[in-house]
Amino acid sequence: MKKRILTVSSANMDFLMNVMQIPLAGQTVSSPGTYSFVPGGKGANSAVAISRLGGESIFCTRLGNDSNGALLRAIYEREGLDTRFVFTDQAAPTGLAAIMVEPSGQNRIIVFPGSNNCVCEDDIESAMLSRPDALLMHMEIPSSAVITAARYASEKNIPIIIDAGPAKKDFPLDRLPKLKIFSPNETETEIFTGISPGSPDNCLRASMALSRLVDAEYYVLKLGDRGCYIYDGKYYHCLPAYDTNVVDTTAAGDAFTAALTLEYLRCGDIVRAGKFANAVGAVTVSGSGALPSLPTGSDIAQFIRDKGEKI
Repeated sequence: MKKRILTVSSANMDFLMNVMQIPLAGQTVSSPGTYSFVPGGKGANSAVAISRLGGESIFCTRLGNDSNGALLRAIYEREGLDTRFVFTDQAAPTGLAAIMVEPSGQNRIIVFPGSNNCVCEDDIESAMLSRPDALLMHMEIPSSAVITAARYASEKNIPIIIDAGPAKKDFPLDRLPKLKIFSPNETETEIFTGISPGSPDNCLRASMALSRLVDAEYYVLKLGDRGCYIYDGKYYHCLPAYDTNVVDTTAAGDAFTAALTLEYLRCGDIVRAGKFANAVGAVTVSGSGALPSLPTGSDIAQFIRDKGEKI
């Protein structure tokens, strides 16, 4: 039976710009690169990744009553998401993310939240009726919505996974109930703890600092091309990344956390789930755009076979 994962999070239309250089302050640059509008948003990326990887994906978010919102809803339905809890906001526009991608694959993102800021308690209460096996969230919606959803899930003993992006220094972590997994990337880890996880020792120090800020069973640091670091309060595991051709890092972290959540529900082994998530992240960065780069379960199976490994 498929694992049912409810994602309460954000949905955006992404304005994706492939540029040769990032302009300096006051500078205008004419770029020979390309641009396009593609579906994105951390929540939508994770929800679609779950579906493509073989999970039953339920999505709770808000879209604007505009052309971007209508287009995104149609895409989610085509991807097989349960969209009963994708609500249309009559006042705010659909969220927009402006993404500049350099030749190295590194990106810079500015998000205009729009309707994402309108996700409310009524939306969450309705979505919880879907009886999910786990709740996945990001911090791209209001802090109050994240806390409300977490408390609803906690009351029903539903495992809670939080991808801590984008990090908010003032997020009241102490108001969260017990989590199953808390997963920031390198930048987010440093924002919360003041410690850059640039070495194994600093990863441990940062993980211990996180454990004093938020109560979770597992802390999973996303380390980009260095893989991930898993800490359970007593033991740690450093899982190296897979070698791959980096084209665009957009959505890699969202796909990683979605894969980590799904595989952990399927096997109950956080290390195996981390290795699977590393593979999903590697395949994601080898493509361009957010949703277009997300792999399927068969893509990951082939990738792992090609690497001559087993997970």
